[in-house]
Amino acid sequence: MKQALISTIELRETGYRVAQVVADGETFPVAPALFWTPCADNVVQDQFWYDPSDQTIKPIPVPPEV
Repeated sequence: MKQALISTIELRETGYRVAQVVADGETFPVAPALFWTPCADNVVQDQFWYDPSDQTIKPIPVPPEV
């Protein structure tokens, strides 16, 4: 399992940006507008977003090709 750093001041979809992903045990103190939450091993910063309504991390949808 990994930890995702969530930035509550950077909006993505209807939630917040996943600003960084680190291995368990590699987190560090952050400012009040940021927080750490556990995430799956496949989560990648800026390719996922945090949904505060259900406290889950979801992939950013890929726009369909035209």
